[in-house]
Amino acid sequence: IFVREIVALHVNHANDDSSTVLMRSHIWDQGGSTRPSPNRFGYGSEITQAQMNAAITASRDLANPNRAAAYLLEPQSQLSLSSHATHVASIAAGNRGICRNAQIAGVLISLPNEDTDRRRSFYDSTRISDAVEYLLDVGRAAGLPVSINISLGTNGHAHDASSVVSRSLDFSLTEPGRCISVAAGNAGQEAPTGPGDSGFIMGRIHTSGHFPKAGLTKNVEWIVVGDGIADISENEFELWYSSQDRFGIELIAPDGVSSGLIKPGEYVENRLLSSGTVISIYNDLYSSANGDNHISLYLSPFFGEDEVIGVQGGTWTVRVHSLEVRDGHYHAWIERDDPRRLGKIGVKEAWSFPSFFSAESNVDNSSISSLACGHRIISVGNLDSVRESINISSSQGPTRDGRRKPEICAPGTDIVAANGFSPRDRWVAKTGTSMASPFVAGVAGLMLAIEPRLSAAQIIGIIRRTARPIPGHDFNWRNDTGFGRIDPNACFEEAALAFSSEDRTE
Repeated sequence: IFVREIVALHVNHANDDSSTVLMRSHIWDQGGSTRPSPNRFGYGSEITQAQMNAAITASRDLANPNRAAAYLLEPQSQLSLSSHATHVASIAAGNRGICRNAQIAGVLISLPNEDTDRRRSFYDSTRISDAVEYLLDVGRAAGLPVSINISLGTNGHAHDASSVVSRSLDFSLTEPGRCISVAAGNAGQEAPTGPGDSGFIMGRIHTSGHFPKAGLTKNVEWIVVGDGIADISENEFELWYSSQDRFGIELIAPDGVSSGLIKPGEYVENRLLSSGTVISIYNDLYSSANGDNHISLYLSPFFGEDEVIGVQGGTWTVRVHSLEVRDGHYHAWIERDDPRRLGKIGVKEAWSFPSFFSAESNVDNSSISSLACGHRIISVGNLDSVRESINISSSQGPTRDGRRKPEICAPGTDIVAANGFSPRDRWVAKTGTSMASPFVAGVAGLMLAIEPRLSAAQIIGIIRRTARPIPGHDFNWRNDTGFGRIDPNACFEEAALAFSSEDRTE
């Protein structure tokens, strides 16, 4: 049975007899329809440990000529070869994972149609908040502390923990016995390392700047790949700036066609250009999330009855105009768009493909996933343990509001773990902050087994205190490694002492 994306460890207390503790494994498939939904939420399917075990037992019944694989007997809405989340769960709490005696519960995230609207994203979806609340409910019913891992990422939103999901996660961590680890993201690479290396495409996603006064303009170069491919995905650019200021925005296509100046409070929606690209621009004041101003731009393909036209390839220029300036600072991000081949359009290959900033416009910091910007969550970077250095793809801080994220780095390069939904190979090596974050979740789970009264803030404090600098670094925070490499044994020792004190009254 395969879980995807959000995994929780429900941890036995270190001094408990595990046979006396009610332990339950669950999968909540938010897009499923084969089992009853959890009572509290009213959608999706909840698969219990008993049902999972029955499917596994039936799949091994050699006397049954009609036997089938467990995942067919207990179907889920999402299955994929070499499943990302099976690998992640294995790192956190598999038989060879970090927190091996924990029970695992997982949620397969499924967004409703209203959450896929272009003006929203999953960083604003209640589905992730529901997933966390469900996992906490499972832990509460068992009377156990909970360590949750989220190996999901998004470049969108303000990167200041003001999104609906970030606020929800922070609120859920106000009670002790809970911890959430979040992958920092894989948008750290800014330049090729050699011929043929295109990893920088996923890394050039952030830019920033400052206007000293009104009446000035700045150009941001936004590149859409068009050499031999047709990008038929929507490309999104978000710019955030202070409510004290007023900026105008102008979008200039590679062929020189301009949108004209879009002032604060104005928008252009679904304007078809002669190239076939559809543009939308929204210049909004006073975001409901944080009160700041927010500009969003979309480059969309044209889908007609008889033809599909990809987004025009080349360098698009986003020209920012400072109309009124009191603060003057801005940050902008390109939303994540993982490359995926979709077929053919005429002689061109059709792709969903990431756009990116030019080398001149890219600013190589604050590329951390917006979900990893929360105040109480642990944000985790990807350490290459063999080279004792941060992986080039690991995203960087700080947050837009200047906080020190990520806190820590952990092994995340070439990590061998369970290979989900594979008929032959049981193990597979994968790389990313998605692999580093469950390592930290497993360590946090063992800390809670030692001292279940620990709060998320205390766990973060211990992890910071015990972090070890990687070679060539000191104890100062760095925007890629955080405070250094996690030291599990030191974390356990500090966890045991967290509530100890000595009376020196005489």
